[in-house]
This record gives sequence, structure tokens and C-alpha cells, in this order.
Amino acid sequence: MHRDDAYGNLVLSDILSGMGLHGRDAAFATELTYGTLRALGTLDLIIAEAAGREVSRIDPPARDALRLGAYQLLYTRVPSHAAVNQTVDLVRSVAPAASGFANAVMRTISETPVEAWLEKITPKYEDDPIASLSVLHNHPQWIVRSFAEALGGDLEETARLLIEDNQPPAVHLCARPGRVDAVDLADEVNGVPGAFSPYSVYLSGGAPREMAAIREGRAHVQDEGSQLVAAALLAAPVEGRDTRWLDLCAGPGGKTGLIGAIAAGRGAEVTAVEVAEHRARLVEQATEGMPVTVFPMDGRSVGRDPDLPEEAFDRVLVDAPCTGLGSLRRRPESRWRRQPADLPPLTKLQRELLVAALRAVRPGGVVAYVTCSPHMVETQVTVSEGARRSGVEVDFVDARPLLPPGMPGLGPGPTVQLWPHRHGTDAMFLAVLRRTS
Repeated sequence: MHRDDAYGNLVLSDILSGMGLHGRDAAFATELTYGTLRALGTLDLIIAEAAGREVSRIDPPARDALRLGAYQLLYTRVPSHAAVNQTVDLVRSVAPAASGFANAVMRTISETPVEAWLEKITPKYEDDPIASLSVLHNHPQWIVRSFAEALGGDLEETARLLIEDNQPPAVHLCARPGRVDAVDLADEVNGVPGAFSPYSVYLSGGAPREMAAIREGRAHVQDEGSQLVAAALLAAPVEGRDTRWLDLCAGPGGKTGLIGAIAAGRGAEVTAVEVAEHRARLVEQATEGMPVTVFPMDGRSVGRDPDLPEEAFDRVLVDAPCTGLGSLRRRPESRWRRQPADLPPLTKLQRELLVAALRAVRPGGVVAYVTCSPHMVETQVTVSEGARRSGVEVDFVDARPLLPPGMPGLGPGPTVQLWPHRHGTDAMFLAVLRRTS
């Protein structure tokens, strides 16, 4: 992952399968991988303290081995001698000249419990609460600051979010309406129906890709929050015709699969647009047998391409590319890869896609703008700026009634921000706009 910039959730499953690891071995390897990735920032501070040098000065293969070893020492029940010996053996195989150094660093780390290490390296909360939360809960400071801002400056709630962000999330399935009921699916896969989405099923374990319901296209893996925001678009009232729907950023096809299944039951047709051809093929696979037509094109070409005419669609979903800060539970490496410099090009693209969506929807129709990020610049700022620059008249629809009744902590509206610590979902943002002219 550090060498090739690969995604953990993609490469790890392939590696486990290729090496024939199952059961406890696979679970342990997964915990080592994701646990080390989550704790990377704090582990690096401890390793630097024990080594007497910055981790940037340690040979990358040896550095990653030390991170894995330090995680075992500090956060697992692996005996200290085993963690030390295995790490030194690993360093010897990837950077032989560093094995003595690795042995010294690991033994130094093993002599102090994690609580004492954290006390030593963590800034005092009263002096710098953001820096303190960053070290204690393994998030870069700029992300902690953005979460706190989105939560209205409530640092206690921010801490609860950070703690939840470090918990391995349950696998959520989406039961495709018309193909399988969520209760029946839960019985079939030994899961339980979700708390909020009528399509959601929670799994406690297992390999979803091996399940018959997934192979047969009756269900797919999808966070409950993603199900909720996609369904909210289809719950919003529209004036007049309701048969032409558009998914403007469809890859890899999870939301399109749910929308397409609902469209089949409501006599609607879905146009799905995805700029990357390989992701467009994934959308085609995800929507096989549904009334969905996939076009590999840029969603910003509304009005310039005959397949994307202006004022032609009754409902439009903009699941905009974003930093992904709302899914750090599932992609822990993202917290260390993303940088504040990523925001300007992303927010420019988000605004342009929202403007295109507002051109594509007809007067009386609705647009749902969705991101898997709670960062205010990607949510409230982008929506306000996109609506202002669109050149059309829009009204904000209160999104809260479009979600299942009884959901807590939805805020004052009209937009909605979901949270891992409040709702058990990824931190999905939803704004619904109705074009009035």
C-alpha cells in the first residue's frame, strides 16, 4: 500500500486469498493491517521516540515492519517476545542491515505500556485540544479540526466520533427491492435487519462476496448511510412526471444498483453516467437486468451531449467525488493520505457537477447532492456556491422527513449530516434541491 498507493480493502482480500489464509489467520492479518493503518500517526511518534530519530529517516520496508511490530506490542495481546522476534525476523528479510536497530527499537517500545507512551507523546489537552485529540485518537490534526467544525465546535462529541472512527465497522448489505426482502435476506445470511434503512442487513462476519445473494444480484455490499441518502432522493416529492432519473457520478454502482431496483418497481428509467470506463463497466455489472443505461462520459457535459440534455430528468443524484473523510472506518489509510491541498480541486469539481445536475433536472424536479465527507467546504459551502452559480432558481427541500422516522441527531435541516457515532453509518452528507424555474 505504501509502495504502490494501493487501497487496503482491495489488496488485502486478494493477498489473503492468494496465500490461502482463512479463519483466525486471516482475521489476525486483517487486524494487523487495519489496526496499524489506523494508528499510524501515533505509532510513528512512539517509534521516533524509541529510535531517537524521525521515522522519515528509517528505510521504508524496515519502517513498515516496525509499525506492525509496535502495533502488536501496544494494541494486541501478542506476547512481547513474540512481537519483538517476529519483527526482527521480518526486518532481517527486507532490510538485513537494520535488524540490530529494529531489535533495539522494539525492545525499547516493549519496556513501556501504551498508556505511559501516550502520556509521554500527547500534548496537554488544555494547551492544544486538537493536537491532543489527534494523538490520542489517531487522526491528523486538520481532520480533527474539520470534524469539530462540522459538529459545531463540540470537542466532547468530536472525541466520541474519533473513537467510533477507530472501531472496525460491521459489513452492511443492501437488499435490492423486488429481488429480496431485508428480513428474508437477514435470515439467509445469518444477519440482522438494519436499524434505519428498510433495505439494510448487518453482518457480524463472513465473506460477502461468497454469498449466493451477492453472486445472484439480489443484494450488494453498501453502507447503510449510502442506502439512506439514495432512497431519500426517491422519497422527495416531484411535480408531474416521475419516470426519468439520472445518476451523474455512478461508479462503482452501489447507489445505482439500489436506485435501479426501485426504478424497476416504479416504472422509471435510469441514466447512469460515469467518466472512468472501468468504473462504468462496474456500474453495468451492478445493474444487470435493471432499467439502467450506462454512459461512460463526464457528468459535466450536460447540454453538450445528446444523451445528457438539459431539463430532461425528474430526479438527479450527484454522488460527488470527495475526500472520503466520512468513511475512514472502512479506509483507515485515507486519513494519512489525504491532505488539505486535496480540497480545492475536489470542491471545484463538486460545484461543477452540482451545476450540471441543476441544468439536467427539469423545473419541478429534484437533485440530491451527496458526499461521503462532513468537511464543511465539501458540504455546505459547495452546495451554496453550486446553487448560486447554476443560474437557475432552486429551493432547498428539508431532507429530514425523507429519512426514516425516528432517526436521532439529524440537526436543524434542511440538509442532513449522518455520523458513525450517532447513526452507525459512514458520515454521509445530503442536500436536496428542487428546481423552481
